[in-house]
Amino acid sequence: MTRAFHRPALICNSESGSYDEAVHRQLVEACRAAGVPLVATVALPDDDLPDAEALRALEIDLLAVWTGDGTINAAASRCAGWPGAVLPLPGGTLNLLSKQLHGDRPAVDILTDALAGKGRRAPIPTVRSATREAFITVVAGPATRWAEVRETMRQQGLIEASRDAPEAIDAMLNAPGVRIGGDGKSYPAIVLTPTRRGLRADGVVVDGSADVLRHGLAWLGGDFRDGPSEELAQGETIVLESESPISLEYDGELDEIAAPARFAIGQSAVDFIATA
Repeated sequence: MTRAFHRPALICNSESGSYDEAVHRQLVEACRAAGVPLVATVALPDDDLPDAEALRALEIDLLAVWTGDGTINAAASRCAGWPGAVLPLPGGTLNLLSKQLHGDRPAVDILTDALAGKGRRAPIPTVRSATREAFITVVAGPATRWAEVRETMRQQGLIEASRDAPEAIDAMLNAPGVRIGGDGKSYPAIVLTPTRRGLRADGVVVDGSADVLRHGLAWLGGDFRDGPSEELAQGETIVLESESPISLEYDGELDEIAAPARFAIGQSAVDFIATA
């Protein structure tokens, strides 16, 4: 159980494809019904994400982030060092962090439980590179091209996405892969997941056209981690090698890093609320 919260704030994105005005009203009402009306609402993309100083100035103690995983990452990173707690709510495409902390539940139910003290508060393990941090996973390798196809499908539809799919398939099959250490087996992607025991590395397996199809469907229609894979290593640090710069996806946001690239287990600089 957590102590009661008294000054909640909400971050939402009215231009997100997952935004629902009715759910927004339910979240506002849930705070009011709990006797703790919202102190502030940050409406993206018009408003800026608040930093720790701004949250302290308003004496906010709970920051509910009803967005996708990438924005939750940005919001939590920006308020590092703030003494309150972040509550991720499912407001995006995959909602992996919300599912990890709360299960697959409606946003209003999660918020209601958190306001009632039915949750656990603690930092969460993270993956850290030289430039960024991920709270859910880092996907490294050319298979991250599927993330661009997924975004095209979300914004422009299946027909446009189908035009990009051949490039993603070609990258998965033919682009320089990634490996652990200098002599390891190469994979079209290696998924790094933070756990309480350290980083876990899983290699994406592609043994034929059926595996390519399964990975494509996993990226486009659900959790990319559902595709075929094999566990490779677990440790405090993992170094990835490749013959080219390594494409990365941090919590749904694309980036690139020079090889070799070192990744380490970390801990979030802000507390999160888990209700499951």
